[in-house]
Amino acid sequence: MTSQKSYHPPYTITPAILNLVADISESVGRLTVLTDAAKTLRLRRINRIRTIRGSLAIEGNTLSEAQITAILDGKRVIAPPREIQEVRNAIAAYDRFEQWQPEAEVELLEAHRILMAGLIDEAGAYRRGGVGVMAGGQVIHMAPPADRVPGLMHDLFQWLAASEAHPLITSSVFHYELEFIHPFADGNGRMGRLWQTLILTHWNPLFADIPVESLVHEHQSEYYQALQNSTYQTDAAPFIEFMLRMILGAVSSAAPQVAPQVTPQVERLLEIMQGEMAREALQSALGLQDRKSFRERYLKPALAGGLIEMTIPDRPNSRLQKYRLTDKGRRWLQEQGSECR
Repeated sequence: MTSQKSYHPPYTITPAILNLVADISESVGRLTVLTDAAKTLRLRRINRIRTIRGSLAIEGNTLSEAQITAILDGKRVIAPPREIQEVRNAIAAYDRFEQWQPEAEVELLEAHRILMAGLIDEAGAYRRGGVGVMAGGQVIHMAPPADRVPGLMHDLFQWLAASEAHPLITSSVFHYELEFIHPFADGNGRMGRLWQTLILTHWNPLFADIPVESLVHEHQSEYYQALQNSTYQTDAAPFIEFMLRMILGAVSSAAPQVAPQVTPQVERLLEIMQGEMAREALQSALGLQDRKSFRERYLKPALAGGLIEMTIPDRPNSRLQKYRLTDKGRRWLQEQGSECR
């Protein structure tokens, strides 16, 4: 039984949250202008794989992006059967992703049924027993009793449908509240991340192709700490701020993927880079004798484009200086390889 008074999750809009919303909105606006329709399908595939990898890795799945790609292509993969099932379920869920409405509780249950099929008995249904969130051997959060879950989830969906807050905020609040209620016997984390992405995608379709989950995985301990801080403070603000930082990072890193400016010379440089390499080794690998030409046509444009970085950035002229690919450079190479297949 739900209360007569409409539910409002406890959260504070801090200056940091407002600034992050503004920064993300600006970055999304730039991305919308830059999006190259010809690359949409390729980027969607790459980022979908990255999204699945990030979200499942947080839950302990060890499969790599290459293995997930193989499963997506229908190839045989040697790995623990449960982990393969998790990937297949996630692929099936994202195939249905754009058909779901964020405010429809029945579709959240349908999504959980697909994500957890063959993994738990209660797939697609709210839990029937008590559950606690563990960190090591310690219980860090006792979820509300099972008999309260349907009412709490109903109230949460009612709030989501009526909220006039920015989708960046409502999606983060919904994510936090779902983790707090912990409505399912298992799969709560991946459902919270999936539904936040769904809410954001209904705000701007670009979010279907931005792998926020991958960045969350890279900051996994901070993710759990933000959840814990919000619970202790009875205020979702710490979690909202964390998720908005992750979203801003994911959107910002997506921008260069859309329209990278890479000359043939810089492309050659990226292709021969292995780990950390000194200038002399790079020139030798490229078969170049002219140091000035190498610096002006290869090294400087790659550094300026953020495709490579110095190992000693505060001492650019150090005799020990070496260069390595950045995440942006690795992504560019990965995308080129995908495009050629």
